[in-house]
Amino acid sequence: MEHITLLLGIVIVTALVFDFTNGFHDTANAMATTISTGALKPKTAVAMSAALNLVGAFLSVEVAKTISGGIIKEEGIRVEVIFAALVGAILWNLLTWLLGLPSSSSHALFGGLIGAAVSSAGWSAVNGSTIVTKVLIPAVAAPIVAGLAAMLATRLSYAVGSRADEKATAKGYRAGSIASAGLVSLAHGTNDAQKTMGIITLALVTGGVIAPGSNPPTWVIVSAGLAIALGTYLGGWRIIRTLGKGLTDLAPQQGFAAQTSAATAILASSHIGFSLSTTQVCSGAVMGAGLGRKGGVVRWSTATRMFAAWGLTLPAAGLVGAGAELLTKQGTWGTVTTGVLLVAGAGAIWSLSRRKPVTVDNVNDVETEPAGVVTTAIAAVTPPPAGQLATADAPTAPAPGPKVTIPAQNTGPKATIPAQTTGPSAEPTSPATV
Repeated sequence: MEHITLLLGIVIVTALVFDFTNGFHDTANAMATTISTGALKPKTAVAMSAALNLVGAFLSVEVAKTISGGIIKEEGIRVEVIFAALVGAILWNLLTWLLGLPSSSSHALFGGLIGAAVSSAGWSAVNGSTIVTKVLIPAVAAPIVAGLAAMLATRLSYAVGSRADEKATAKGYRAGSIASAGLVSLAHGTNDAQKTMGIITLALVTGGVIAPGSNPPTWVIVSAGLAIALGTYLGGWRIIRTLGKGLTDLAPQQGFAAQTSAATAILASSHIGFSLSTTQVCSGAVMGAGLGRKGGVVRWSTATRMFAAWGLTLPAAGLVGAGAELLTKQGTWGTVTTGVLLVAGAGAIWSLSRRKPVTVDNVNDVETEPAGVVTTAIAAVTPPPAGQLATADAPTAPAPGPKVTIPAQNTGPKATIPAQTTGPSAEPTSPATV
């Protein structure tokens, strides 16, 4: 076995940087609903999620095997190819984080890896059947299944608790939401942390350090688990805001249903080696929970932007990965240039994010979106409150103005009536608009 070279070391560090971005990009998957419903304070939520992500990283290696030996063929792949793939994945992760869109870190990694491999060795370097069965089909099916399950679970929760005391049930559902959020964090560690393990293992195989088909070494498992836990603890507050408040408004019952459905889908997929997007699963569950409550709504303008990001993730990261691979082919100067561009791009995105930061203090503040044409038209013809309408039986209130006293025809008291002012200063009473 060969020793780890400088280039291989750089690739491993870059993979851990991607793992770190994966952590803060996907914190929302586990904790957005728990934070938005008030079940946990934001800092407490991300700390718990970070710890359970670390634990989950040690529970399985099935997804890591899919990444290291399933997506692309190891023969003829250079270490630079993996570096280029990571550049595409990291830049896409940072861009969608800046926009507050819960896109898939997993698909960003797959897209970068596929684009770089095709640019290096052609389409023959890609295992098409594995991509279809273990990436594309789960990408479509998992959020739909999780969404339907969350919608049914929400309706069941409201039906069961309809006769119970609302405060007592809300407290119970908050406790359940905390437990289910912990389960999602654990599941996230078993799925997403393994993707970085798989990419580092693939780099070690291509560098001749370990034999093809090997499981991730222990130090790879530990380092990947720590990187994703640290990223999770920092909290991707922009995406937490979108998923917790920007997509729909969740009650404790809905948060519990969404988290439980998402955790079940993720754990089942990790067990059989499906490298699905935990972001898409959790987003689908949140939308399902939003539709499951009577009167609940989903903000489809936000959802549409999110769907667009999902569809663009694979090709966009693939194009960046392919471009980075073309640069690395030029030799050492090309690889150095690729690294400089990565650092420059990350710095520019970070600088833009500081113009309007989202922090732990304002994560639950949601900016209202401008009303559309239909909403504006409806608002223009909305009748005034009922208290402002004059009814047929009610006496008409006297018009404001100076009062004059007219002597009565009998010896009784004097009657006071409002004067009929006709001057330019008089304001005629407008009829009520219906």
